[in-house]
Amino acid sequence: MTHSADRASAAGHGLAHQDILSVNQFNTDMLGAIFALTDEMRSTVRASGGCDLLRHHVLTCLFYEPSTRTSASFIAAMERLGGSVIPITQGVQYSSVAKGESLPDTIRTVEQYSDAIVLRHPEVGSARVAAEAASKPVINAGDGAGEHPTQALLDLYTIHNELGTLDGLHIAMVGDLRFGRTVHSLTRLLLQYDVKLTFVSPEILRLPLDLMNAVRDAGLPVRETYSVADVIGDVDVLYVTRVQKERFTDLAQYDEAKGFYNITPDLMRDAKSRMVVMHPLPRVGEISDAVDTDPRAAYFRQMENGMFIRMALLAAVLGKA
Repeated sequence: MTHSADRASAAGHGLAHQDILSVNQFNTDMLGAIFALTDEMRSTVRASGGCDLLRHHVLTCLFYEPSTRTSASFIAAMERLGGSVIPITQGVQYSSVAKGESLPDTIRTVEQYSDAIVLRHPEVGSARVAAEAASKPVINAGDGAGEHPTQALLDLYTIHNELGTLDGLHIAMVGDLRFGRTVHSLTRLLLQYDVKLTFVSPEILRLPLDLMNAVRDAGLPVRETYSVADVIGDVDVLYVTRVQKERFTDLAQYDEAKGFYNITPDLMRDAKSRMVVMHPLPRVGEISDAVDTDPRAAYFRQMENGMFIRMALLAAVLGKA
């Protein structure tokens, strides 16, 4: 169904019966419409716990990689909208995949039971392969080191919700910028806004050159550094990521990079009084637990926003928004 995912219409959210494969299919008008719908979903959940908008609809969550937040938030989103879920989120290796079944055949099978499919897969481009095989909407929940569009949408929504704007901000991305699909997707969304970007990483985890060139081509102010201390006093958003052991073929390189950053209360004393610290989670030492009580720590609010944004996306994709 990939013909639908290149770029949806700019009128409204334009997502009915469409795939969600890449952040490149969104423009600012569509993002505004999605965020307005997300606000409605937040209000609905807080007022009554949910609704029956997707009653009798079925979502398949097909996860070839481990997931806690993404799988749980999609399941919660669908159930709060009155729908149901086929959760193939553990033990995929014991399914027909272990018998040699191809991804397209698995997709063609599970779509017989569902109205939409959420897919996480370790290979870059796998979501597009799945969409080409499917006649039902496919939502990319992460394809290796490629993209994670729904995470980027919830991240962008969180920034706007916390700070009231997306323009005029200085945003620093910290940690694994080489393999971090959340960083890649969020950066591409931010190219549509008036922001200043700083990328903070050790040399071996620098942002890929093609993405850095895209930032420069967009005319945004940008710089690279290895030190969080260099930028902590000036940033409005500190977006921290973990070093992903599963992406390394050389574990010596992983051991060298894994403890490079640690956001602590001491470091936060130099930050602005109005700024936010974000993290897609899980964290593995990049942010001290002692930062959790800081009102600027937004990462758990960020996780809640993930459910609201996915409620909005499911309603839109299934034509019920």
